[in-house]
Amino acid sequence: MTVEAAALRETAYAKINLALHVRAREPDGYHRIETLFAYCSDGDMVSVTPAPELTLSIDGPFAAGLSTGQDNLVIQAAQALKSQTAGAKGAALHLTKTLPIASGVGGGSSDAAAALRLLNRFWDAGADERLLHDIAADLGADVPACIASQTCFGSGRGDDLKFLAPCRLDGMPVLLVNPRVPVETGPVFAGWDGVDRGALDVEPPLTLDSDWRNDLQKPACAIAPEIEGVLDWITGQPDVIFHRMSGSGATCFALFDSPAACERAETAVRRDHPGWWTMASQLR
Repeated sequence: MTVEAAALRETAYAKINLALHVRAREPDGYHRIETLFAYCSDGDMVSVTPAPELTLSIDGPFAAGLSTGQDNLVIQAAQALKSQTAGAKGAALHLTKTLPIASGVGGGSSDAAAALRLLNRFWDAGADERLLHDIAADLGADVPACIASQTCFGSGRGDDLKFLAPCRLDGMPVLLVNPRVPVETGPVFAGWDGVDRGALDVEPPLTLDSDWRNDLQKPACAIAPEIEGVLDWITGQPDVIFHRMSGSGATCFALFDSPAACERAETAVRRDHPGWWTMASQLR
């Protein structure tokens, strides 16, 4: 195995939904959506070392209560790739969990995608983009987009992807804020009122559009009113050029035109709401 030490770690990039338009509730219970995924340059971290079996350990500020067994998407991703890789042995995977759980930033999905990218190198599996996408699609609707972790348009269940390049949002400073309230995706989608408010129109080169919306914001706020407090706080900050709730909540984000403005906002939220979680980053 010729894997350099630097290749034994992989960032699981935090996901945000710049827009999330819910178009219909399908007969199978799933929802047809149109969404615009973007990714921060920071997130959780997955690492690997040689081992005779597949194992997972977890640490970090949001590790408490997370399973290291068969129900963890990281293990499921590893097992799926191993089944497609001749000669693959074990791997000791370690996840450092820095993103909040059930927070709308794709943590579990991005962790699984990072594990697939990492093990593809570690095992010299040679899996192409199509195989990784197919494995990811079996793990969850958000996982395929997390494989590339680049700005893209997602339709269907969110796994029919169209990548958008060039993108004028690359490198834009972003601040994520979460009131430390977990919000499960299922009940939020179940609370959608069933009204189709129109398509998501995106074309490269991508620029911010005030018509982008998150149709899950209202049902998420009904479940977790703390989200409204976060959005109200962000709205009152100077130099914010765009903000929304991400995914099904409770994380919200704000985009800025300069790193200094983003840093000032991060300092302010830690001063005003020390109990909230926050992360300053930039879009990939």
